[in-house]
Amino acid sequence: MFLNKLSKVLLLSLVLFQCHFLPVFAQQHKGDLYEDLEFKGSHIIYKGEVIKLGPQAFFIDGQLSNKEVSKHNYVYNSINEASKHLANGTEASPMVLYIAPWVYWVDNPDDPEIRLPKENENTPFGLEITCEWLKFQGLTNNPENVIIACNRGQTMGAKGNFTMLNIKGDGTCAENITFGNYCNIDLVYPLNPELNREKRGSAIVQAQLIFSNGDKVLARNTRFISRLNLGPFWGSKRTLFERCHFESTDDALNGSAVYLNCTFGIYSSKPFGGTRGTGAVFLNSDIESFCRDNQYFVKGHGPVTTVDTRFSAKDLNYIGWRDIPDTEARYYQYNVSLNTNPIFIGKDDAFATVDMTNKNILNAYRFEYKNKVVYNTYNLLRGHDDWDPMGIKNIVVEAEKATGNNYTNVPTLLTISPTQKTLETGKDNLLLKPTVHRFGNFEFQEEKVFWDLASEYKSLVKLEVKEDGTCLVIPTSNNNETKQVVITAYTDSGLESACVLYIAPSFIDPPSFTKLPEISKPKDGVLQLNYVLDMSFEDQSLITWYRCNDAQGNHPIEIAVSRFNKPLKTYELSTGDIGYYIMASVSPKHVRCDAGLAKTTLFKKVISAKDIKKSANILIPNLENMSAKYQPEVLSGFWVLDSYAPLDTQEFNWESDNSRDPWYYGEGVNGAANNLGFVQNTKGARMRYTPVGKAFGAMKISFTAIPSKTAGQGFSSARAQYMDVGIKMDIKQMNGYALRLIRTTKYSDATDFVLMKYENGNATPISEPVSTSCYRPNCKITVELKNNKLIVHAENTEEYFTEHDNSEVVKVVDIQAEVTPNNYGGLSFQHTGTVGSGATLIKDLKIEWF
Repeated sequence: MFLNKLSKVLLLSLVLFQCHFLPVFAQQHKGDLYEDLEFKGSHIIYKGEVIKLGPQAFFIDGQLSNKEVSKHNYVYNSINEASKHLANGTEASPMVLYIAPWVYWVDNPDDPEIRLPKENENTPFGLEITCEWLKFQGLTNNPENVIIACNRGQTMGAKGNFTMLNIKGDGTCAENITFGNYCNIDLVYPLNPELNREKRGSAIVQAQLIFSNGDKVLARNTRFISRLNLGPFWGSKRTLFERCHFESTDDALNGSAVYLNCTFGIYSSKPFGGTRGTGAVFLNSDIESFCRDNQYFVKGHGPVTTVDTRFSAKDLNYIGWRDIPDTEARYYQYNVSLNTNPIFIGKDDAFATVDMTNKNILNAYRFEYKNKVVYNTYNLLRGHDDWDPMGIKNIVVEAEKATGNNYTNVPTLLTISPTQKTLETGKDNLLLKPTVHRFGNFEFQEEKVFWDLASEYKSLVKLEVKEDGTCLVIPTSNNNETKQVVITAYTDSGLESACVLYIAPSFIDPPSFTKLPEISKPKDGVLQLNYVLDMSFEDQSLITWYRCNDAQGNHPIEIAVSRFNKPLKTYELSTGDIGYYIMASVSPKHVRCDAGLAKTTLFKKVISAKDIKKSANILIPNLENMSAKYQPEVLSGFWVLDSYAPLDTQEFNWESDNSRDPWYYGEGVNGAANNLGFVQNTKGARMRYTPVGKAFGAMKISFTAIPSKTAGQGFSSARAQYMDVGIKMDIKQMNGYALRLIRTTKYSDATDFVLMKYENGNATPISEPVSTSCYRPNCKITVELKNNKLIVHAENTEEYFTEHDNSEVVKVVDIQAEVTPNNYGGLSFQHTGTVGSGATLIKDLKIEWF
């Protein structure tokens, strides 16, 4: 009986706690939840200070019930409700949200509804706020005690890159707060474990925190927690993070901010997608990298400065600014270390790094005065209105007067416009304009700029420096080839910049033909194009081959082209040429001229089967010379190149783009750099082929796939981004079978391989998916259909690291499925991912019919 009564008492107590009727109860039973906080109805007492509540001072406590908050003005139990009643603040008197320890969900994590962007917008938001000079004030010393939370991301509870807050207005401030998107990480709340919550999913997706359009944004003792696309006040102008902590992977940090005394946990190699304007600055900060091998700062463009920055890591071999820095890029460092050892960032591209040691430019960021280091946030953030969030103006001005050094007006960026240009000797001149900026993109006119030209370039250009600091470049090249020239600019303080010019010789008229183009009859299955040009230079003519319907050259379809200044004077015939007339055009060109007017020639005899020496059962396309031109006609023996949005991707609201060629032959980017192959040029790029013939049996496709992504994820996101490799296809009606390689929400470092059946363009799985880490450079893939079985093998030829157990995510893919035979012989590649850093380069393609 005693135990039964005790159980009832405990149950009643728990109910009272869950309903949050009395904050005093929480204070008694959660002693450190409130710390030194008392709620008195019309005011609060925090650490002995009385804070009167009013139109610009709200109290928010998640433990208060709706009934309790209804009794008081300016008291709320949710961020969302409080945001409905905000009034604009001023710099002197901001609008303040005093927030008690708790976990505040701005978006209901239990609501199964998928969050969508507003009409004509791309980003779904948890909460949108418009308020000038708004401050989020956590009533705690430990920012982990006050959490503003959401747990949605791209494809996980949202369509689009879900973003917790969109704040419009200057002067946004946060102190003693955690902003967390717990889509891909667990929320752990030691003050009340009942508020813990497991992540929505393990795959790392775009799960963002805060957009901001404001100036003078400040965060102190604040934590920003997510992984991909963290987004701490993205879009803000002058921004200071002081004593803040960040956890993220790629494309994450604010690219126009000052990070002072901050800490970082970096879980991927490029925390900045790019930086803007005068860029990002690290002052006296600690960066813990969880990457292996290489750590970089930026994926794209923009400056970064690191001062008194300490890296720690277990598996890093190299720290660079960017994997391949632009020749004109400059980054700045002072006193940087890795595991306590001094390092020079980007030593493999040393031209891009400016070491500020013993240079006056260092005064823009730090100086020593009275035996103390002063981090010069006043110089960086003052703008035109003397913003001084750290309150150091007086000591900076005092130090400047005492030492005679400039500490209050030191610029941080020198740029040259334009950054790249091609100039022809004897025809073109170029005026280079330097611009000096103080931090925050404030143009500065008082710094003199000097110009420099290395000795190896002096025979190629002449520089004339004008009184206004501009520099006139006059090409003087006597070379036959176009040469790269780097022109540098600098200031006495230590700023540097560069531009890259491509100096061509004086161009002359294209050469004339002394013998017009003519195609000789086939020899060993190869057509030879003959012509003679009146020139002494090496031939770089542009040659294009076509199939035509008749001897008049009607309905020409481009089939092969010359690339990289290598004229394609031969064409190997294949069964696809049977019944067509072959035409070639020649645009005469050499190193000293632009391409001239094309002359065409047509082989007057239709191609017949006896002209073909190449096996009809094996096709190894010459990708280097294969046309990449948009070609939508489905014809036997022709490649069909277009862009297409499959039905199973259209929920993500994108359209195919056939206004430009869907593929290109050339070098890939990121993981596909230094490789040549066919690469997607538009989202939805599709490449298909039907062999000549009526019925086909067994078939095999083999190729090397080199994704731009290097971590095994293959594609930019899990928004139905995949590549289908079709085999035994009727490419006109899109019937047949395929291997699908797709990024899912299961993993951020693995893709799924699954076998598909196509019926009139609709693809359905016919096997269980296999998750693999092998889809990264260089992945060898074979897809084969024989004996009524669709068989796939894939493995990577490179050594790579994966954290997965092989039973969960395999390194070698071997899957098969029973299929119904058909007589088709077509193949297809369909890529629905983004291009550039989300594309895949295809090479070593071979198709066999048995």
